[in-house]
Amino acid sequence: MEEKQGLPKERTAGEDRDAALRWVEVSREHIVEDEWIDFRRSAYRFPDGTVFEPFYSYSRRDYVVIVPEDAEGKFICVRQFRQGIGRVTVEFPAGGIERRDGKEYRSGLFSEADAEDALEAAKRELLEETGYSSDRWTHLISMPSNATIADNYAHIFFARNCRKIAGPALDDTEFLETTLLDVKQLKLAIRSGEFAQAVHVMGWLLAKDLMAGNKL
Repeated sequence: MEEKQGLPKERTAGEDRDAALRWVEVSREHIVEDEWIDFRRSAYRFPDGTVFEPFYSYSRRDYVVIVPEDAEGKFICVRQFRQGIGRVTVEFPAGGIERRDGKEYRSGLFSEADAEDALEAAKRELLEETGYSSDRWTHLISMPSNATIADNYAHIFFARNCRKIAGPALDDTEFLETTLLDVKQLKLAIRSGEFAQAVHVMGWLLAKDLMAGNKL
């Protein structure tokens, strides 16, 4: 490995340690590659030299999740049908980050310059889905949405002092209802399974920590 000037020793040691664990993709088949998703079947060489397949993964665009709190301390949520589990759920407003190539997934040599700014996407999605706006935004975390099988990231934001300034402006495929929950109601929705998005629950926990004066 070429040594880079100024590279911290801890990082170099970490890379050496990871080399003994890293898999190498030796083949890839694009099973479905349309405007919506790139669904792939791959073969990997393990660190001991053996090759195993199939491993399935998919590529989707990054997205934003907004934890929005209004001036009265209630959280602005949406109710909508989720086809994966076949029922209506409660969750926070969320949506995909627009890509300049118009695709719904990362393609080729992706760079952040190819996509809408995450904060701008969060502001847009909150307004479009709920009609609310905020001038107090905090980036909580950017996290792989599902590191095992997907390559996209969730960018989670906390929006405080939200105020209603318009009606929702929904896409043709969006059928949702805005609902306001206080902390007790939100906790009950999470415990009952009605609030069924894991990344959104993580966002709530991080926002709660921030409100308590703690940092990640």
